[in-house]
Amino acid sequence: MEFLNILLLVFIIVCAVAVSLTKNLFTSIVIFMSQSLAMSIIWIMLESPDLAVTEAAVGAGITSLLLFVTLKKIHAIDQQKKGATSHGQDQE
Repeated sequence: MEFLNILLLVFIIVCAVAVSLTKNLFTSIVIFMSQSLAMSIIWIMLESPDLAVTEAAVGAGITSLLLFVTLKKIHAIDQQKKGATSHGQDQE
């Protein structure tokens, strides 16, 4: 049991550093989701199932979903800018 605790804590620290250093936004969101799921496991091991469910639902679920939607909208805006730039070049 002690080994699992240490392994989960190291995993959470590695995830926190990886989210900070990763340049790809999609990868950052996936790592963030993994960290949140690991935190849920820790809450279960601490015999706090209400916090575990909340962490899984809010941290890994809703927050990650909102980040994915935001990422999709950012790429849509970038594609619109590229389209507007190409149309502007056609007129010249």
